[in-house]
Amino acid sequence: MRRVWALVGKEFADQRQNLALFLPVLIVGIVAIAMPVVVAIVIPAVAGEKLSDSSDFEVALELYRDQPGLRGLNPEAAVQAFIFQYFSLMFMLIPITCAMSIAAYSIVGEKQARSLEPLLATPLTTMELLGAKVLSSLLPALLMTVACMGIYMLTILAFAQSGVIWAVLAPRTLAIVFVLGPLAGLAALQMAVCVSSRVNDARTAQQIGVTIILPVVGLFISQLMGAFRLTTPLMLVIAVVLVGLNAVLMAVAIRIFDRETILTRWK
Repeated sequence: MRRVWALVGKEFADQRQNLALFLPVLIVGIVAIAMPVVVAIVIPAVAGEKLSDSSDFEVALELYRDQPGLRGLNPEAAVQAFIFQYFSLMFMLIPITCAMSIAAYSIVGEKQARSLEPLLATPLTTMELLGAKVLSSLLPALLMTVACMGIYMLTILAFAQSGVIWAVLAPRTLAIVFVLGPLAGLAALQMAVCVSSRVNDARTAQQIGVTIILPVVGLFISQLMGAFRLTTPLMLVIAVVLVGLNAVLMAVAIRIFDRETILTRWK
């Protein structure tokens, strides 16, 4: 682990010299925070109408009447809680985007800079090398997720109606953001690592990793349309599937990472 953390420190130093890597995740974070605020706070204030008066949000009112802990919310607060809670699914995109961006450039960038070959000639095992690459990409992704979620909660506390913050700070929301999000980010990260081991273009690795985003977007749209509700048992199933997928991807990454090819034949 001492060698792994030494390499993680080196990766962090490289990231500080290339802050443009974080631009995509900053954009995603701003959108994830701003969209529900615009929908739940800004548009009703500009239009001078309450969300609870719209027939489009009747499902939100019915949903919150069925939850004993939330029956004390007034209709407008219930609709706001519905919007802020369901838009929290967008926070799953933050660790995916951040980890994928860093991981793709971590390997391909070192290939292009000719700094990967000396690293491969060291006693580091493939497991240690890839483990360090994964950690150095995942940790900033988790930090960005926590920071964006903190801003999101402060925004709700400042502008939403009383009681909305506690409805959003439910175990379901926390599980989506801090369990499913990191697991999905780790899967996208490891897909990017697998592809980066075989290609010379970081964009190719990112395009493969972005396939993890598609199910998240589909889940978000289905939830808003009322097609189904992301229940606790369903989240548990998704988490188990993601854990299994991550284990398989790690095994595949170690198997296809050909040190000899990179050292002798990569151009």
